[in-house]
Amino acid sequence: MKNLILGIETSCDETAAALVDAGGRIHANQIFSQLSAHQPHGGVVPEIAARAHSDRIGAVIKAAFDEAGATPKNISAIAATGGPGLIGGVLVGTVAAKAMATALNLPYYAVNHLEGHALTARLTHGVKFPFLLLLVSGGHSQILAVHGVGNYTLYGTTLDDAAGEAFDKSAKVLGLPMPGGANLEHLAQGGDAQKFDLPRPMRKKPGCDLSFSGLKTALVKAWEDGGKDAANAPHLAAALQEAIKDCLVDRCRNAMARFRAEVADTADFVVAGGVAANQVIRTSLKDLADAEGFGFCAPPLELCTDNAVMIAWVAAEYMGAGLPPTPLDFAPRPRWALAS
Repeated sequence: MKNLILGIETSCDETAAALVDAGGRIHANQIFSQLSAHQPHGGVVPEIAARAHSDRIGAVIKAAFDEAGATPKNISAIAATGGPGLIGGVLVGTVAAKAMATALNLPYYAVNHLEGHALTARLTHGVKFPFLLLLVSGGHSQILAVHGVGNYTLYGTTLDDAAGEAFDKSAKVLGLPMPGGANLEHLAQGGDAQKFDLPRPMRKKPGCDLSFSGLKTALVKAWEDGGKDAANAPHLAAALQEAIKDCLVDRCRNAMARFRAEVADTADFVVAGGVAANQVIRTSLKDLADAEGFGFCAPPLELCTDNAVMIAWVAAEYMGAGLPPTPLDFAPRPRWALAS
């Protein structure tokens, strides 16, 4: 077993390590969740996250090697999330990767976390360039044309909260535990989305930008006006999910029209990031792609949320494209735009 790429992901509240080969075979995928540490606080606490990453990073990397039946002698490159993310966690992963790369005399790749999500569908489904991407997660909501490795055109982004952030904050308002988005989706299954008329920000406007802060505020007002009655919680959850779905479908329809005009008549439409695990949203976006003549692809649920497989795979893509490794003086970035 040779030429494996070690990927490390520490951008938020999961400490992850993976071993992937250049052909896309996943040899190991280890994730240590910090959920129990953050649960009492109702959200991710950066200082707690950074300490947990520091405590666990060595054990998680070792577990990845054990799962693959490999040793450091079997790896040909090391990649780690260099941003965007909580800077304390990003720093832990970056230092670990640089130290190993230096000790083993191997190339080091600082990976943009967003590019990890963007290219996962090429690993799992062999999606060809160019393609249209909707990246929706707890911290990011963007629509991009993906022309090639490291080559992106931004069509639209959120003007305030990300879709996943709206899910998580609303879940907290309704008294749901972490993970907020997943628990809100479950609660919504027992609700009637028509019982509450929540707004659809930016819907039917030109362009592809998104906005979810006002939607969250409307849910808070409806919850308080209803006396915080637990009987309303499933209906509000369903209404929020329906509103976010409608906004995403509307914005992506505009993006598809722009993509056809500027890039290609036919292509795949990829949905990636944690919100892509929501089945109502995933199904509606597939229906949109079918209606607009795009292929549809969403990575497996376990690769929609944060993981190190996608980080290793970006390094494989860069190596395959003949792009150089990252200098060891790279500084971790709390913010790192994927495209201008």
